[in-house]
Amino acid sequence: MRLFFLLLVVAANITGQTTPLGARGTVVTDTLWSQSLGTRKAAVIYLPPSYALQSDHRYPVAYYLHGLGGRETDWTAHGHINAVLDSLIAGGMREMIIVMPDGDDGWYTTWNSLADQAVCRRNTQRREGADTYCVAWPHYDDYIVRDVVEFTDGKYRTIANRAHRAIAGLSMGGYGALALATGYPEVFGAAASHSGVISPLFAGPEPFDGHPRWAPSEAALEKGWKRYWTTMGPAFGRDTTAWAARDPGRRLGKLVAKRGALAAPALFVDCGTEDELINESRAFHWAAEQLGVAVTYHEWPGKHEWLYWRAHVAEGLHWIADRFGN
Repeated sequence: MRLFFLLLVVAANITGQTTPLGARGTVVTDTLWSQSLGTRKAAVIYLPPSYALQSDHRYPVAYYLHGLGGRETDWTAHGHINAVLDSLIAGGMREMIIVMPDGDDGWYTTWNSLADQAVCRRNTQRREGADTYCVAWPHYDDYIVRDVVEFTDGKYRTIANRAHRAIAGLSMGGYGALALATGYPEVFGAAASHSGVISPLFAGPEPFDGHPRWAPSEAALEKGWKRYWTTMGPAFGRDTTAWAARDPGRRLGKLVAKRGALAAPALFVDCGTEDELINESRAFHWAAEQLGVAVTYHEWPGKHEWLYWRAHVAEGLHWIADRFGN
């Protein structure tokens, strides 16, 4: 018993919280009304082990976005992020709330054109019903930045400021994380992309050599993105100007030009060396360096798959926790 209480005290001193050893976080599914989309949406939320034990304690929040064709349950069902968090917290990492919203196939942006509702309802193969998937107003950036954040801060015990708010995601979600963080730096203080579509205008060379080429036309964009064009075209637009307005690197450039490099959110990028998107990550890293913005950058062996993301989700979580400080 003495040893048990000694270990409990040590854990409390490391984490700043009195959480019993071996305690686990709680995963809940919640719903919220999105004014931006005009429908109710679901979110999976991880509450850390001490959340139910300390009624007056507040926590930083990280928003984790899923990829194209995914849903709000992906990070727990396929990434086992809740088990990873439990392990990291038991090892002394700071506790945090994780919010995993349903982003449909919306690319976390306000679409350049309204979706064809009849086609959407006819073609959707998702387990989610067409009433919540085929939204009338595809304002997916406002949905995350306004609706989801306000809902989370209003219902859960968060530290509601940018210094304690991060956003991360994989593939389409990696794009969303960097695009939203660079577009709304007053909301998010840190952002992490895992195998993200973070240089969507990139057209070569492959491998990246520090001299990027950008797609010059709609035809080049459609040819480059092929099977993804059915969702990317309506979301990003049909011309390079619309794509440039949504490009994370160009958004970062505008932010630096207006407010300086120190105004940029902290940035983390990783990608598998066998991933078809590796050169996009390299191009974004290069662009950030040209702007004087530091990026924590990693390339590890792996493909565009959950085997890779499960293997490295801990690095991203630890990096985010370090950004939150004590």
